[in-house]
Amino acid sequence: MAARLIRKIVPTAKSGAAQYSSGVRKVTLIPGHGIGPEITVAVQKIFEAAKVPIEWDEVDVTAVRKGYRSLNLALRKEFDLYANVRPCKSLDGIKTLYDNVDVVTIRENTEGEYSGIEHEIVDGVVQSIKLITEEASKRVAEFAFQFARDNKRKKVTAVHKANIMRMSDGLFLRCCRDLATKYPDIKFEERYLDTVCLNMVQDPSKFDVLVMPNLYGDIMSDMCSGLVGGLGLTPSGNIGKNGALFESVHGTAPDIAGKDMANPTALLLSAIMMLRHLQLNEHADRVQNACYEVLREGKSLTGDLGGTGKCSEYTNAIISKLN
Repeated sequence: MAARLIRKIVPTAKSGAAQYSSGVRKVTLIPGHGIGPEITVAVQKIFEAAKVPIEWDEVDVTAVRKGYRSLNLALRKEFDLYANVRPCKSLDGIKTLYDNVDVVTIRENTEGEYSGIEHEIVDGVVQSIKLITEEASKRVAEFAFQFARDNKRKKVTAVHKANIMRMSDGLFLRCCRDLATKYPDIKFEERYLDTVCLNMVQDPSKFDVLVMPNLYGDIMSDMCSGLVGGLGLTPSGNIGKNGALFESVHGTAPDIAGKDMANPTALLLSAIMMLRHLQLNEHADRVQNACYEVLREGKSLTGDLGGTGKCSEYTNAIISKLN
């Protein structure tokens, strides 16, 4: 089991964030393997220092047997977390080839090539079925347009290959077109996947919110992360109508586990996404500003970010910026 899939922060709300207006929020926390426990502790310390009203319900899954299909997929299915949201934004202090990236990829999270429908027809011939449904396509399209409106975004781009997969991607694209008519304030465009990849590395500022089927979103979200410094700097959220799950999607880095060298930024930014989902926007702003200030100063960065700081030093630097 890939441990990167189980370092999660999972709000346990039964009817979404709207039910929260005040008081302590109970959140299930799964630290995971490798560096997971270290970066989890870092986030907990920062939240405690910021007096974030979170009660942690920690769950240990390290004993789950090898070969388990995927805890991540199991959680998505159990809570019907149909939309994966991955913001990729250039950060001051992190030097990359681009300084103007501000893209959000929204990925249909429940079907497509990841439906798990595959079988061997005869020896040496395997068939894998891509499942696209109108229901799933419409709800992720609506999520993307509503996300754009709620976050004052201007454009949604549907990413597809309907020129080749005319029925499956064609259905997805038609659903996006239908939903676009309900959001006249949001510009809508449709682009082929390969064209988006080409244009993204030429000029990321051409894009705003991208919505796409499962496999395309998996690939595109990681590519966009590379534009801003890598998976160690990008958050991820999995959203459904009955709950949400937030995670760092980088690896478990067993070679540095226990050495106080891990970078907790991705998990921290994912936790900040969680705070916004729970309508704790003031707390989210406060923690985010502290994190961004430390990144901008560049004095306590961990090794993967080009610095020499330890995880604990980076964490303490963020805590010192809380005000």
